[in-house]
Amino acid sequence: MKRSKTKSAKPPKPPRADEIFLEPFDEALSQRYLAYALSTITSRALPDVRDGLKPVHRRILYAMRQMNLKPSGSFKKSAKVVGEVMGNFHPHGDQAIYDAMVRLVQDFSVRVPLIDGQGNFGNIDGDNAAAMRYTESRLTEAAQLLLDGIDEDTVDFRETYDGEGKEPIVLPAAFPNLLANGASGIAVGMATSIPPHNVAELIDASLHLIKTPNARTETLLKYVKGPDFPTGGVCIEDAASMEEAYATGRGGFRVRARWETEDLGRGKYQIVVTEIPYQIQKSKLIEKIAELMQAKKLPALADIRDESAEDIRLILEPKSGNIEPAALMESLFKITDLESRFSLNMNVLGADGSPRVMGLREVLQAYLDHRKEVLRRRTEFRLDKIARRLEILDGFLIAYLNLDEVIRIIRYEDDPKAELMKTFKLTEVQTEAILNMRLRSLRKLEEMEIKTEHKELLAEQKALKALLKSDEAQWAKISDELKDVKKLFDPKSDLGRRRTDITDAPAIEDIDLDILVEKEPVTIVLSEKGWVRSMKGHVEDAKSIKYKEGDREHWVVHAQTTDKLMLFATNGKFYALDVANLPGGRGHGEPIRLMLDMGNDDAVVSAFLYEGGRKFLVASSSGHGFIAPEDECLSNTRKGKQVLNVASGAEAAVCRPAEGDMLAVVGDNKKFLVFASSELPEMTRGKGVVLQKYHDGGLSDAKLFSKKEGLTWTDRSGRTQTVDDWKSYLGKRAQAGKIAPKGFPTSKKFGA
Repeated sequence: MKRSKTKSAKPPKPPRADEIFLEPFDEALSQRYLAYALSTITSRALPDVRDGLKPVHRRILYAMRQMNLKPSGSFKKSAKVVGEVMGNFHPHGDQAIYDAMVRLVQDFSVRVPLIDGQGNFGNIDGDNAAAMRYTESRLTEAAQLLLDGIDEDTVDFRETYDGEGKEPIVLPAAFPNLLANGASGIAVGMATSIPPHNVAELIDASLHLIKTPNARTETLLKYVKGPDFPTGGVCIEDAASMEEAYATGRGGFRVRARWETEDLGRGKYQIVVTEIPYQIQKSKLIEKIAELMQAKKLPALADIRDESAEDIRLILEPKSGNIEPAALMESLFKITDLESRFSLNMNVLGADGSPRVMGLREVLQAYLDHRKEVLRRRTEFRLDKIARRLEILDGFLIAYLNLDEVIRIIRYEDDPKAELMKTFKLTEVQTEAILNMRLRSLRKLEEMEIKTEHKELLAEQKALKALLKSDEAQWAKISDELKDVKKLFDPKSDLGRRRTDITDAPAIEDIDLDILVEKEPVTIVLSEKGWVRSMKGHVEDAKSIKYKEGDREHWVVHAQTTDKLMLFATNGKFYALDVANLPGGRGHGEPIRLMLDMGNDDAVVSAFLYEGGRKFLVASSSGHGFIAPEDECLSNTRKGKQVLNVASGAEAAVCRPAEGDMLAVVGDNKKFLVFASSELPEMTRGKGVVLQKYHDGGLSDAKLFSKKEGLTWTDRSGRTQTVDDWKSYLGKRAQAGKIAPKGFPTSKKFGA
């Protein structure tokens, strides 16, 4: 068997000399990139301010009209519509067309659906629509309004991408679709983001703008309350920022879920979310909240479940019936998509095709100017048809007045057309109409009907010419048209009612998490090596507490489960831990460094319970210190809060309650100094001032005391000793001091 020889591909013919031209690479690249950018901006990403549509949406609606898919007609397969659009108008793929088509069906994506769909077109959970071969569609009444008058020369047409047909550059648009349905898109170097609005409100604002062309944005916002999202929700933007956003065309709106409470009896309740923010997928929202619950970032929430059917119904269960529902929701709004921000960037294509950012007034005025142009062109189109019809009717009337002669000419003359034109001075159009007239039209009744029609057309022609001459009459006509359109979007109907409430954000206090924790006595044990645990009850005999081998007691604090434990470390930072979250007393606990961002070389200097309102003396081994308010030391993060700035080679050494009018300081050199506490500054953060100077070593301990009560310390056996001659150590801040009194602990610490 012979093998078939494969023919080698012929090399391409080299280009002719006249086909080659030289061009700098950077110029060639910039020109082609600019062409691509302009194409993306004008032919894909940005909507037209006049009809609010991008080219793909406009082509879909026009193709469906050509297919006669009226609202009262039957549905057709979506695949057939997509094929028609792709074959005749749109040079992109079928999936891109179908995705754009699906969005126009979804009542949770657009405020006014322009396509009526039958079948699975996706849902708010984020599920995709069924394939185009399974779904069917037709136009809605709103889409009919956008297309109304398109065959009456109201808009310009251009050639389709293959040059074999025509497509509209813009639709007549009987209602302001740009603001009604909004738009979003990303072009090259620019983007657009416009939220949906209520059509009835937009029409009212347009009517006011017709009466008062110089109306301010503030006045227009009395009609347009703000965004009206298809998914409802509550917009909590204040009036000032909303006015600025609509005036400039740039800004944003915060939108929250709508919720209500259901009483379950016995002091319990549950929260039901009935509407979620626009463009938030319900399934992802639930998944995110569940993850936050698992990470213990929503301590007030016990459970979330989805009981949605056709309507949204998300159930949120609080951990305690004592939590205020508003406070619970406020905590959810802060860290979940139950509150989202929708940006406003009204970057659109103007009537001249150039992109620019417009404010509310400019957008409405551009729409009204478009409607005026549509009215003018429609009127001229009608006048042209009337003129042609009157010409024919005039010929008919001449024929009726000279019926016998007309019949004779038609019957006996060789060229009746020329003879009729010559005898009765008729035009070619009139003569053709007479020659094509049926015999039964010669009856008397038909003549009367022609005279009546002629009279009515003359009256209509006169009225239309008067309309074209009067600017005021044109605006009155446009106002009447808008009022008729508003009937479809009646605010009392389901399509026309406002769905998004506009309000200010409520002032809600944060949740008191203490109500989530049952108050019980515990003993906090912190070992010298940094292991922490919480033992039930107040352990009176601290010596009975056992530690790991080689470890021993460092701090033992009696507390309640609702308290916060404050820790001051050698790095000069304060840390805070919820006592309820500390590991249990079984075993030896857990390393404190697993709970806090402390370095391996850092150690706990002091441990105490947060009370609030107190002041503390903080000092470093370099001899610097100051008074710090307790409230400024509280930290809510693992990183802690830097209060005392520690110099290189030194570390934080002292943290004691600032109670007293005198300060005693002792150094590693056992030098002792006492001075008035008024010499210390009160600061929230810093290095502090010099308390005592040292030639060798540094600060060992410091303590505030009262003149009346005197200075005390604790010896090794735990007994309290009083310094009788502390006044002999009086001096000024930053002095070296004298050798400590006899009996002072060798540890050079004042003790508890």
